[in-house]
Amino acid sequence: MKFTYKSLLALAGMAVYHPGFSQKLDLKEIQTHVRFLASDSLEGRGTGTLGEIRAANYIASSFLQAGLEPKGYEGSFFQPFGVTISVESIPHQVTARNVVGFLDNQAEKTIVIGAHFDHLGKGYQSGSLSPDSREMIHNGADDNASGTAGLIELARYYATNNIKEGFNFLFVAFSGEELGLLGSKFFVSKSEIPVESMAFMINMDMIGRLDEEKGLTIGGWGTSPSWGDLLPGIARNSNLKYNVDSSGIGPSDHTSFYLKEKPVLFFFTGVHSDYHKPSDDADKINARGILTVLQTIVGLVDELDAKKIVPSFTTAGNPHAQATQQTFKVTLGVIPDYSFTGKGLKIDGVTKDRPADLAGMKAGDIVLKMGELTIANIQDYMKALGTFEKGQTTNVEINRQDEKKVLRVMF
Repeated sequence: MKFTYKSLLALAGMAVYHPGFSQKLDLKEIQTHVRFLASDSLEGRGTGTLGEIRAANYIASSFLQAGLEPKGYEGSFFQPFGVTISVESIPHQVTARNVVGFLDNQAEKTIVIGAHFDHLGKGYQSGSLSPDSREMIHNGADDNASGTAGLIELARYYATNNIKEGFNFLFVAFSGEELGLLGSKFFVSKSEIPVESMAFMINMDMIGRLDEEKGLTIGGWGTSPSWGDLLPGIARNSNLKYNVDSSGIGPSDHTSFYLKEKPVLFFFTGVHSDYHKPSDDADKINARGILTVLQTIVGLVDELDAKKIVPSFTTAGNPHAQATQQTFKVTLGVIPDYSFTGKGLKIDGVTKDRPADLAGMKAGDIVLKMGELTIANIQDYMKALGTFEKGQTTNVEINRQDEKKVLRVMF
């Protein structure tokens, strides 16, 4: 998980049986997946590295064994995409890959279940919170071998449970998340399954440190009224303590789907002292807690299937806007594209009825100037934002599809 802000009950058995199902969620399978994905042999699964390729092979092999249909490039499980990474301040072009498997139930709508499998490698890619971290393997057991293990286990479960649900399932392991949600952004623009046919997206990122007292954080709560109708009862039946975040925008791959106006859910068990450090190892993972998260997801899908509900999309609040207002006197109301490497601030999304939206800004616009201040990057944007007062009006110069425009913004 890539953070830009600060944002259960253990089960008694080795497996969780869901009522009426002959198949079961298997704790030992989850443990096996975490141990392999977070092993030193994968050298931290850095985007575009050999370790990432080996992890992708493992996921694809698991999808194949479960009986999923490949939905990547040219009939494979892999969806490659280009990435620019900087090593010792020198940019390099590398190839990363998502891993995509499909369970076809001949349904009209498809549920997307995703997790990113990349991490920080050996400390050369950005993001490590340990000093002098180069050549130190960042195994990323919680971030995000935990979510990837959950993804593989859910794929096995749904492909072999002898139940034909009223939804298809698309299981996606994303790469490039730590570099700015690159894999999920690419996926929503190039998916073999049309985005229009996707019912909703479930994202598992850092689900390996479930604590009975702190509980589970469920993001995306405000992206569909169905979540508030169904999830409280499911959690209550499992004695699961939880907290909610209404926003569909967050530091993980569900954001890419929310920006396509799809309901999303984001399951997350919290930040800890090993976050983005070499100490995030498999021996610290609460595998039974992962099982609890998976049971919650299965319970939700069961409820939707039984009641024949396709969740409707609603625009959710953005806590980032509130955080910006606390730090600055004004906010523009845009979501930056953190992966953009050109000059200016590229906009990934615009919050409805905020200054940018009212001025006519759109996703894809590149902010070049605010008033007399030149915007070369996100740092310039943040500095410029701090110079404005509420009620002020200024010109904002943007580049829209290679055409420069000047918009009038009132804060």
